Amino acid sequence: MSSTTELLKGAAERFPDEVVTLAQVRHIELPGAGRFALITLDNGFDHTKPTTFGPQSLANLDAAIDQVEQEAAEGTITGVGITGKPFIFAVGADLKGVEVLRTRDEALTIGRSGHDVFKRLQTLAVPTFAYYNGAAMGGGVEVGLHCTYRTVSASVPAFSLPEVFLGLVPGWGGCVLLPNLIGADRAVGVIIENSLNQNRQLKGAQVYELGIADALFEAADFLEQSLAWTAAVLKGELEVVRPEVDRGEGWDQAVARGRAIADSKVHGAAPAAYRALDIIAAAKNGDLRHGFDAEDAALADLIMGGELRSGIYAFNLVQKRGKRPVGAPDKALARPVSKVGVVGAGLMASQLALLFARRLEVPVVLTDIDQERIDKGVGYVHGEIDKLLAKGRVGQDKANRLKSLVSGHLDKATAFGDADFVIEAVFEELGVKQQVFAELEAVVRPDAILATNTSSLSVSEMAAKLEHPERVVGFHFFNPVAVLPLLEIVRGERTDDPSLATAFAVAKKLKKTAVLVKDAPAFVVNRILTRFMGEIQNVIDEGTPVAVAEQAVEPLGLPMSPLVLLELVGPAIGLHVSETLHRAFPDRFTVSENLAAVVKAGKRGFYVYDSGKPELDPEVAALLKQGDTVLTEAQVRDRVLDAVAQEIGLMLAEGVVAEAQDIDLCLITGAGWPFHLGGITPYLDREGVSQRVNGKPFLAPGVASVPA
Repeated sequence: MSSTTELLKGAAERFPDEVVTLAQVRHIELPGAGRFALITLDNGFDHTKPTTFGPQSLANLDAAIDQVEQEAAEGTITGVGITGKPFIFAVGADLKGVEVLRTRDEALTIGRSGHDVFKRLQTLAVPTFAYYNGAAMGGGVEVGLHCTYRTVSASVPAFSLPEVFLGLVPGWGGCVLLPNLIGADRAVGVIIENSLNQNRQLKGAQVYELGIADALFEAADFLEQSLAWTAAVLKGELEVVRPEVDRGEGWDQAVARGRAIADSKVHGAAPAAYRALDIIAAAKNGDLRHGFDAEDAALADLIMGGELRSGIYAFNLVQKRGKRPVGAPDKALARPVSKVGVVGAGLMASQLALLFARRLEVPVVLTDIDQERIDKGVGYVHGEIDKLLAKGRVGQDKANRLKSLVSGHLDKATAFGDADFVIEAVFEELGVKQQVFAELEAVVRPDAILATNTSSLSVSEMAAKLEHPERVVGFHFFNPVAVLPLLEIVRGERTDDPSLATAFAVAKKLKKTAVLVKDAPAFVVNRILTRFMGEIQNVIDEGTPVAVAEQAVEPLGLPMSPLVLLELVGPAIGLHVSETLHRAFPDRFTVSENLAAVVKAGKRGFYVYDSGKPELDPEVAALLKQGDTVLTEAQVRDRVLDAVAQEIGLMLAEGVVAEAQDIDLCLITGAGWPFHLGGITPYLDREGVSQRVNGKPFLAPGVASVPA
């Protein structure tokens, strides 16, 4: 028994729940090119359960390579290919197995085992071929990089090395082999840039254009075409010529570009991108053995670090918890929705109308106070559909059909009389929304759902004067609606189960991540962000320079600084939400006089961008009235994090959401909070803030950390 086999056997015993991938060998006669061995990776499930590599799966591939290695040595085969089951090539390491690792030695074993198995493909006595027939990620991409040649299907929807996104490095050859194949700059684009841009995926054609694959074939006969191409290569009829890789200044510039990208995205707060770049930099000399050792070390270190555990935790939240909302009623209670009404025709309402039309494909009718506004709203939706058509996202027939679904009408009775679901997106003022709902109740059917897109007001109060308050539900989207996945679904005091079930069913059709939220001021995301932003504003008002306050939270690696976020939200909206929360919790939420002055002056934010970078607007600087208490960055950071930890603790005690996991899911999908933090609670636990403020961590040991 080889040392690799022993290592994999031991690892498999630690991971009894692995979904095992088989590596089946069959033989094909290639016309004029002899007998060919084809390894197919298949876990026995359909494409909804993608093929992964756990320890037993690696052992199975290792055994398959034993077989073809012997056949190659004996001269009974002319080449070896590797492909996947329908629609899936392989999507990398089984993260459930990574979660159970407790020591660095165990982590090092997994890294070395992957290398030991995959690199055997490089040393066979015959050429090797990878046929990327479907989705390929992480180790799935890397096993192909160890082959001599690669083909890719034009229909591949997702191809990536997403490890940096999760808090790892491509550790089974990706950091070393990819830059040596396509050049450092393109490799940095795949490994760093795409990962840190919300795990951007490549399509099949892009894989070919980058030079990762040597040939591109259509899906219908992808394997047949790949095998015919393979035969031509083996017979010497076709020579694969790859561009020479720049190993000079261009390589160094690529690594520098990668560091700049990492700095702009994570501000040095997450180590994975920098470890990957160090390995890419060292791979310039083409020393594969040294590079693989560096990948093993980086994997071992990162697997035992908080970033990866938080990244896996975040991934599981989005992929699992986000698709099975906690507390949602039985979906059988949901009523069908065959027509949607939207009250309002402004930008938010128009975005909602577009989303409902695209996802539900039912008639959507907008109303507003005058025809001009209605026409503008409908025109916006039609214009956005035209943009989708121009980009090839929809065909002409689909575009025409979507446009025909969206209309507007001044009269609410005519517009909404037969609607099943009506959502309001009018001015954020309780009296206005109560009036709108009173008008709606007079014209809609008794079983029609009335939804509000309120960001901070009480759904229960909104429904209090209605004859049927049980059908009112909060349906809070985040701007931009088409981009941010979160939908906070708010149950009012009298909301019934059928109405709530319908809301969740609609959310699923809209392809949104729905989280059940108690009817509490500002719900989840806005309450936490307002406390966070409020503490930043407080320290500025007390005397800390704006730049110091902003820089204090850079180690969190947030997508943008607090005041840039305020500019995106809009100072007036930020002020309004802070006023709402101050009324509810005056001891914790303040209303900044400086922010009020900025809003009164009509400023759109604190910054100007004359130099291309944000600089404090001199006019805003003149408005600021500050005290003489100046804090350091560390002091500011402690105050902000303490405030957030306190607020989350209180929200959980109030039952605003079921668990801390829902807080994190909301921040990740509704506010772009970084995956490497796992939302916020794992970070607060890891930094000791939760214990300091609340006397206990938010999460149990091992949930987003290394198991005890």
